[in-house]
Amino acid sequence: MEKINKGELLYLKRKANWLRRTVLEMAVKGKSGHVTTAFSLAELFVALYHGKILNFDSENPQWENRDRFILSEGQAGLGLYPVLADVGFFPLKDLDNFLGEESTLGVHSEPHTKGIDVLTGSLGHGLPIATGMADSAKLDGKSWLTICLTGDGELYEGSNWEAMLTARRLGLNNLVLIVNRNHQFTIGFTDSCETQRDVYMDPLPEKFQAFGFETRTANGHSFPEIFKALSSIRGRNSSKPLAVLMETIKGKGASAIEGKRGWHYKVPTGEILEAVMAGLREEEQKLEAQALKGGAL
Repeated sequence: MEKINKGELLYLKRKANWLRRTVLEMAVKGKSGHVTTAFSLAELFVALYHGKILNFDSENPQWENRDRFILSEGQAGLGLYPVLADVGFFPLKDLDNFLGEESTLGVHSEPHTKGIDVLTGSLGHGLPIATGMADSAKLDGKSWLTICLTGDGELYEGSNWEAMLTARRLGLNNLVLIVNRNHQFTIGFTDSCETQRDVYMDPLPEKFQAFGFETRTANGHSFPEIFKALSSIRGRNSSKPLAVLMETIKGKGASAIEGKRGWHYKVPTGEILEAVMAGLREEEQKLEAQALKGGAL
């Protein structure tokens, strides 16, 4: 899906809003989960799976020719589970048992959940694993891609930069690194020095280029920009791995908490919860009205 028509764009926007509502419901019921991280990735997850940027077969999760998607930012599993269920990896009803007895859906994504290839959560491991997978595909002459998603705060782990050096040396142009650039880590910000807990991360594009990556940036909440940045990831005329910085807002879609410190691992309650749910319902009503006006319903 290189170009999106109005009907497709509206469909994807409604899926992203549905995803945020589902994430919030799961977190409230399970009394846990990284809500703001999941909210920041809603459009990206929807584009990857519903927009078919990734090659996958939900009826055959171990399909040999599938793209390997490594969610290194494992705490974002809460945002990925609804998408995996919605495209058929497992029943939607399983979402109701998030963190429940005998559930495979944990706070961090684990490979006993269909659609998840690698256990993540200890940050800094995903990209080294993805680099090895991409190298293996190269050696075996396989055409599938390895796509690794990290958080920008996760880039403080030195293992990421060691993996980047290896990826460039091996010419892994079948490796795509996507960075959730929401400018926050657990308790601070990545691009300011307002407190002693903040550590300056910029300039990230220049750093990736210096480590030998082709580098792109996009608005991670804009479907057209996401598709523009990722639709050409196959058959690139380059020997370099690719890094795509998705500029996002932590907690996007919930004005009461978006972009604010202290919500990394916290579930809204009380008046804030009511405000977030009301905002998501209002957004759905707007999108539904657009769909009716355009004849999409």
